[in-house]
Formats: sequence, C-alpha cells, structure tokens
Amino acid sequence: MNNERINCILELMEEASLDYFLISDPQSIAYCTDYYNNPYERLFVLMISKHGDHKLFMNDLFYLEDSLDIEIVWHKDGDDAIQSIVDHMTFPNRIGIDKNWPSRYLLSMMKKLPKAKFINASPCVDLVRMKKDIQEQVLMLEASRINDLAMQEVIDLCKKGLSEIEIAQKLPEIYVKHGADGLSFEPMIAFGKNGADPHHGNDHTKPREGHSIIIDMGCTYKGYCSDMTRTVFYGGITEKQIEVYELVKKANEVAEKMIKPGVKLSDIDKCARTIITQAGYGPNFNHRLGHFIGRDVHEFGDVSDKFDMEVEPGMIFSIEPGIYLKDDFGVRIEDLVLVTEEGCQILNHYSKDIQII
Repeated sequence: MNNERINCILELMEEASLDYFLISDPQSIAYCTDYYNNPYERLFVLMISKHGDHKLFMNDLFYLEDSLDIEIVWHKDGDDAIQSIVDHMTFPNRIGIDKNWPSRYLLSMMKKLPKAKFINASPCVDLVRMKKDIQEQVLMLEASRINDLAMQEVIDLCKKGLSEIEIAQKLPEIYVKHGADGLSFEPMIAFGKNGADPHHGNDHTKPREGHSIIIDMGCTYKGYCSDMTRTVFYGGITEKQIEVYELVKKANEVAEKMIKPGVKLSDIDKCARTIITQAGYGPNFNHRLGHFIGRDVHEFGDVSDKFDMEVEPGMIFSIEPGIYLKDDFGVRIEDLVLVTEEGCQILNHYSKDIQII
C-alpha cells in the first residue's frame, strides 16, 4: 500500500463525509497498491475505509506473485462477491464509488443496502492522481524520452513510402526495442487530407508529394504513459502549409511559456485558441488544448475553457493545438508538460521546426 496516497484520499473522503470508498478502476487500484490487474468482467475492488480497515476484494483466479500490504478478501466464480463487501462494512451510511463501477455491481449493492447513500467519489482519487510525485515524474520523463527516440524511427519509415497501417504496425516493436512496455494508445498516422480528421483511423493510404503527415503516438513505461504529436511534410511544402504550421507552433509555444503555478487551465486554452482564432482559423481548431496524463493516457482534468482549476506543481498534461482543413490537410503539435515551482518542464525534445522528408 502507498500510505501517502491513501492518506490523501482519506482527507478528501473526510471532506465528503464518506464512510467507505469502493475503487474499481484498475489503474487507480494500482496507484494505491502498486498492484495492477485487469479483471475483465469479474469483480475487483479496493475498499478504503475511514476506520482504517482497508481491504482488497479479488477473485481467486487472479494471480498474485508477491504479497501485498493489505488484507485480501478472496471469492470464487459463483460467489456473491457483493455480499462479501457488505459483510466487511460497519455502519455504511455514505458509500463512495468511482465512475467506472459497472451498474450490475452497483445496483446489487444498492439493493442490499437500501438505507445507504451512494456518492460518485471519483474526485477523491482523481484529484490525488492529478499531481505526480517524484517517482511518477521520473517514469514519465523516461516514457517521453523513449517517445522522442521512436518518433525519429517512425518518420524514417514515412520516408520509405509505407502506408499508414504498415507504419503503425511496426511501432510496438520500435517501442520495445527502446525499453518501453508497449503502446499507451493506438497511434495515428495521417497522410494528406486524412490529417484533417483529428481522430483519423489508420488506413492503407501512402504518402504523396505535398502531403502533410500527422504522427500522434505514445508508449507505456513501467505503468506510465507518454503522448506526443509531430507534423512533417512529404516531398515539399506549400506556402499555405507553412502558414498553418507556424501558427500552430506559435500557439503551442506561447501557451507553454505561460504555464506556472496559479495560472488557470482555462486561460492556457484561451491563450492558444486566441492566437489561432485571430489568424482566421478558429473553427478549424475544434478540440480542447490538452488533457491530463499519467497511468492512463487520458486522466481526469483537461486544458479547456470549461476547466478553471489553477495549475499546481506536479501536474502533467498535454499542450496540443491543431488546425484541420477538410479535404486538404491538418497540422497538430503536441508536447507533455510538467508543472514546476517556477514554471513548467517540457517532456518532449523532438524538434518542432518544419521538416520536409
């Protein structure tokens, strides 16, 4: 158990007057216990108690290589695992659950405890996970270092004229070669007009002269994610592409320069969006400026005009402005940034200068 993280969660539980908090998200359980397991359809719950008698409820088919510093309550397929959780509660008046718990479990517990009040308590863990400790920062720095190395190899593959799918299929092997565990999300390789779709799915398109190429990719390293986007150009570049690229780059860099403790996330988004809007491309920047990242590639919190939270040291999030011109081309540039006491540290170091391959 990571007692420091548990204590932070308990403080937020106390503010919410919770007796228990049932965490079902595997990544949040791993964050608290240093044990990750994907239960698929089976029940897997960490119960944090205001009384201090925390427990981990697990199916006995789950493999546990090392002992954990927490009481484990085992159940088998066919057992009433929800009843087991209820039996280990004392005066459960206010019960917090996280946003990921399947309704088939929640509804069963609500039926067994009709007088209890159930609260979405995800903020009790999400707000703690938002600020990375030193150990987490080190792992995420390494994940981004690996991503920088892999980016160059992906660009080299683009030079060879391979299709989007062919390049994406080679990426896992590249990551493993550099020490990563695997992908943090399905990469996006988008040639030409495909880049005008911010969430393009890789297809058999091959690069042609004049294409922009958006490369959005990330890996995992010891449980933590990286994420980066670069845009390069194949065989040549037009004046229009130069204009759009330099505008996106300016929005990216100016936004990063304003990041420091106390600045609102919404104002960071506004900064980048104003630059793009004043140049006449506002409607073509159609997503938030960034998202938080850690054990999951998209964690609670974002850099958008709807999120007024102030930046704090230890937060790690993306800055990824983009411009997407339908049936023509797209440009996106994305870095991860770590908020420091004085400003921010950019985790990605791959060049953002215009590159023609």
